[in-house]
Amino acid sequence: MEKIDYKKELQEFYRASAKRIDVVQVPKMNYLMIDGSGPPASQEYTDAVEALYTVAYTLKFMIKKGPANLDYGVLPLEGLWWAEDMSDFENDNKDKWIWTMMIMQPNLVTKTLVNSATKQVNEKKTLPSLAKLKFEAFSEGKSAQTLHIGPFSEEGPTVNRVHSHIWDSGYELSGKHHEIYLTDIRRAAPENWKTIIRQPMT
Repeated sequence: MEKIDYKKELQEFYRASAKRIDVVQVPKMNYLMIDGSGPPASQEYTDAVEALYTVAYTLKFMIKKGPANLDYGVLPLEGLWWAEDMSDFENDNKDKWIWTMMIMQPNLVTKTLVNSATKQVNEKKTLPSLAKLKFEAFSEGKSAQTLHIGPFSEEGPTVNRVHSHIWDSGYELSGKHHEIYLTDIRRAAPENWKTIIRQPMT
């Protein structure tokens, strides 16, 4: 059976250095996505993450048992974050935050396969956010990114460094604040959490 490590295959987008800010050209990729709002401690957020991971792992095992005979690791959880009034985002007013949580999917995953996986999950579990799940392509293009090590509450200076790098390079911010969660926060101390901070630029 063939095994593919997509984090390694796409390491330019799923690895980053805390010591520097890199500019990457992010291609169009397909994602499982769920939209929501409010703080990451909310039940809506928790439900969304559970539904995403459940379908992502169902797809992984469907492909592993299917004709492709391929095994791969599920990609990390990612989040796009913003607010209608961006001062609410900058001032940490989490109740006004809007988000899209998502997990990138390999090219083998199709809309038909996602529909089948979602139906299979729905027959076995009651997941409140499952009906909100969508499968869509997403493209960011030129973006600046770096690695933040530590709790989410201390991301501010890292985000500011990324923004300053973009402005100092003669570009403007575009798109949404993007985070890629490389650490299973259930198994690691907050000071060791690793998060890629990415910001599209034009």
